[in-house]
Amino acid sequence: MSLDKILSISGKPGLYQIVTQTRTGAVVESLIDKKRITVGAHSNISILSEIAIYTLTEEVPLRDVLKKVKEKENGQPTSISHKDGKDTLEEFFFEVLPEYDEDRVYPSDIKKVVQWYNLLQKNDLLGALEEPKEDKDTSSEEE
Repeated sequence: MSLDKILSISGKPGLYQIVTQTRTGAVVESLIDKKRITVGAHSNISILSEIAIYTLTEEVPLRDVLKKVKEKENGQPTSISHKDGKDTLEEFFFEVLPEYDEDRVYPSDIKKVVQWYNLLQKNDLLGALEEPKEDKDTSSEEE
């Protein structure tokens, strides 16, 4: 599983995993409750592999930011909740990505990153943060 198969759907909580593509969209499964829904091409969908976070010098891919969270938390759930206050969220994010652009990255964005990391961790999908492999070997590799 890679971040290319994990989506955020505007107006819907959490993350979704693509189950199958259809002629008019895709069938996706919620990482929160495992319910499947059909999303059409008209839905505002963001693929996690295409999201980046603004820093003072460049845009850092979400994959790299989530890897830094994983390193900070040793692969465990975050020490804070996405429901914590603005100051707590910003302090946490500053530890993870000190050069993030505070004018362009809002507390709501930080909440999403924390929530998404915890969903990926809970569903044992943190392996998706590794760079996509060229071969389609689905066996689990310990690195």
